[in-house]
Amino acid sequence: MSMQIDEFEDMIRRIYWHRDSRRNVEQNYIHLVEEVGELGSAIMKGDRASIEDELADSFAWLVTVAVVLKVDLDGVATRRYNNSCPKCQSLPCKCTSL
Repeated sequence: MSMQIDEFEDMIRRIYWHRDSRRNVEQNYIHLVEEVGELGSAIMKGDRASIEDELADSFAWLVTVAVVLKVDLDGVATRRYNNSCPKCQSLPCKCTSL
């Protein structure tokens, strides 16, 4: 099953809003940072299953932060990365730095 980002945002809202809305944005952000740290650990270990789980968890917490801030992540991501690099406006990117 695949979803668009806005569908995932709606799903996260339906499942967790009753909890996420009781935390301030900083507390939700801390959860995001913790998950990204766990992703880093999984990458360093080379554990594919853990990498996949932590990517999903990190994405869910990123979406949570966006939902709490009332940011349309689907919309802002599409606007910023609309078929080109946001820095050089090229497809593919022609920026000189890695």
